[in-house]
Amino acid sequence: MITVDQYDYIRTAHRIYGKSIRQTARETGHSKNTVKKVLKNEYVGYSIREHQPFPILESYIRIIDKWIEADKEQPKKQRHTATRIYHRLCNEYQYQGSASTVRRYVRIAKQRIGCGSKQVFIPLEPSIGQEAEIDWGTYIAILNGEKVKLKLFCMRSKFSGKHFVRCYPCERQQAFFDAHVQAFSYFGGIFPVLIYDNLTTAVQKVLKGKKRIYQKEYAKFQAYYNFSPRFCNPAQGHEKGGVEGLVGYARRNYMVPIPEADNLEHLNEMLLQECLSYGDHRINGREQSVKESYELEKSHLLSLPEIPFSNILTTEGKSDKYSTVIIDKNHYSIPIEYAYLRVRAVLTVNQINIYYGSKKIATHNRLYNNNQWQLDPAHYLELIRQRPQAFDSARPIKQWRKNWPSCYEKLLLRFCNKQGNTKGTRDFITVLMLHSEHKIEGVKESIEKALMAGVSTSHAVVQILQNASDKEKRTIVPLKNWQTFPSPDISIYNKIGGAV
Repeated sequence: MITVDQYDYIRTAHRIYGKSIRQTARETGHSKNTVKKVLKNEYVGYSIREHQPFPILESYIRIIDKWIEADKEQPKKQRHTATRIYHRLCNEYQYQGSASTVRRYVRIAKQRIGCGSKQVFIPLEPSIGQEAEIDWGTYIAILNGEKVKLKLFCMRSKFSGKHFVRCYPCERQQAFFDAHVQAFSYFGGIFPVLIYDNLTTAVQKVLKGKKRIYQKEYAKFQAYYNFSPRFCNPAQGHEKGGVEGLVGYARRNYMVPIPEADNLEHLNEMLLQECLSYGDHRINGREQSVKESYELEKSHLLSLPEIPFSNILTTEGKSDKYSTVIIDKNHYSIPIEYAYLRVRAVLTVNQINIYYGSKKIATHNRLYNNNQWQLDPAHYLELIRQRPQAFDSARPIKQWRKNWPSCYEKLLLRFCNKQGNTKGTRDFITVLMLHSEHKIEGVKESIEKALMAGVSTSHAVVQILQNASDKEKRTIVPLKNWQTFPSPDISIYNKIGGAV
């Protein structure tokens, strides 16, 4: 190899001092051809070989390639490393070469065969208003003081980067559909192409190549909104890298510190504001903001149907001896007069409505874990009043007592002290039954006034509540057209004075 100093010496000797090529070659020890190349070309340093030979490894290359090729069908964590290949060559084929030679060849072979840990990607430029990517993330939030695990639905436009996120208790199909409907409304249209993983809520079976068998309900949903789904190859999440990045971005920016909200609806309102604020963000390398880019692509989206997709499920069942209906592995109460009867349930994402014939008999918030009990105390109060000894152990009451105001406990204690446990409990249940006809705030305020007044019967509480209700109904109605009344005639007073 020619160093820079040697390059300088040869060119100076020939060009400045006029030495011949033969003399310069003799003085420097380089060949005449080397001297000629130096005089003809710029300094380039090392010359790169066109072919990297592996003379000692040559007879083992086919074996190594075979092992690496077979690894493509194996789990990533159970594939050959270069060290493992070296040890196998030594133990099974008496290889005498160095480990560094094996490592150097394996690095090249894995990339060539397509079994390397680092992949090479094609830079893409998405078409305007054509594609959006979809994924789920898992996060922790605090709802009503309780830490819960939630699923975050993410949809991101490939062109503008505008995104939509919304939390759900699960990734079930109804939540999946509802998230789409909410996202379509947020974007003001439907992207012609939606890109997914092979979600079980959408894909029943993955076939060879790009073919998929859709879930029946997903096929209906897709046909209703007329978008074209595109599913990634198995274990190739990078094919929707934009939304993969959004899942991490949402975790770092929307979920740190852990968000606190009154309920899921409140949390989703907070997330919606974060999505709207992101419109002012500028993605690296772009001149326009996310909001400005989205305004360009909005007109390319498919229009929304006039009526959103009917995202409901119906099921039937027979209520049991506890006057509950088991729906999706959870118990939901109904009024006791409908016990042992067949009923019908209509399920939305957040709510369950239960019908007997065409009459709605119960409404509950939907549960998503297993073996939970959603009990409305109003369904059982009449039965508990008949059996007051069961009051303390009744599950509907125990669930209710965890959250009701302290004034309720004070009133119950006063009733029991004045009337005895059985009679006092029964009379207190009469107060609880007021919730079926009056607002919670009104009942609570009446109980507080009753405690201040020192009363100890339900009749007094009922009277206080009734008086408050009557007071709200009484309003002063102003006289209409009062300006049209004639002015009074005061001249009569002069006549009275003259008479005197």
